[in-house]
Amino acid sequence: MKQRMMKYKTFLPLLFLGLMASAQQITCSPKDKSLFEDKIVALQNTQASFLGDTIVAVGKSFLDTPYVEKTLEVGETETLVVNLQGLDCTTFVENVFAFGTMLKSKQSSFEDFTKTLETIRYRDGDLKGYPSRLHYFTEWIRNNEKKGLVKDITSDLGGVELNKPINFMGTHRSLYPFLSNDTNFAIIQQAEKELAKENLCYLPQDQIESNEQQIQSGDIIALATSIKGLDVTHTGIAIHQPDGRLHLLHASSKNGKVEITQEPLVDYLKNIKSNIGIIVARPVLLSF
Repeated sequence: MKQRMMKYKTFLPLLFLGLMASAQQITCSPKDKSLFEDKIVALQNTQASFLGDTIVAVGKSFLDTPYVEKTLEVGETETLVVNLQGLDCTTFVENVFAFGTMLKSKQSSFEDFTKTLETIRYRDGDLKGYPSRLHYFTEWIRNNEKKGLVKDITSDLGGVELNKPINFMGTHRSLYPFLSNDTNFAIIQQAEKELAKENLCYLPQDQIESNEQQIQSGDIIALATSIKGLDVTHTGIAIHQPDGRLHLLHASSKNGKVEITQEPLVDYLKNIKSNIGIIVARPVLLSF
């Protein structure tokens, strides 16, 4: 894993700036542009009746892609990072969701992809600096629900509400280099105050197995946590396996790659001490 990280870091200076989408700069390497073109060609013949099945097919096309953390922390200002060579759990979900939505909407250009990715990744779909990125996954779900891209179905599954301050970034400022900027820090704190106005709704760990058949392949799964100030520690894509059980398709930091959990999701979660349950968001087809 360390060797992969070192190789990736030495590659970063080759990134270039200059492509424009929605008047925003894009950070993308020639290799990533080529990977996009190869993937969109490979996936063009993907035939699935439901968006969720398309998303699973796209997700499986990323299997064994290396896990690389902090892939969006590039440069001194926020740009739209396109990185298909290394993924963390959130960028895996975002890229898969973007490709899946494009395929169902019969879009295929790089410009379509960057527009879709920006729409998904940033508050109200508009990149306006580092604080506009949807850093907390509960806000990611709520804002993308507002855009009509997903539907939070956690309460429909029997989810329970939890009143919990979400302020990890504000209380751990030193962990986030972009927060050394006072303006960025102030905007993040305001976003945290807005998050505090709504309770966290999650499906408790001991209720997942009895409800897992209501969760569809392609649904987005976020792992709710007991860690102070945090809402979610990990995210991935629901996938029903031949064993009849619900598993997780995700970018695993533990195993250093995109994979499908060997054990059912319920058993996977039991090995995470801080996990309290899951939040489930169902993708909705929307033409951009």
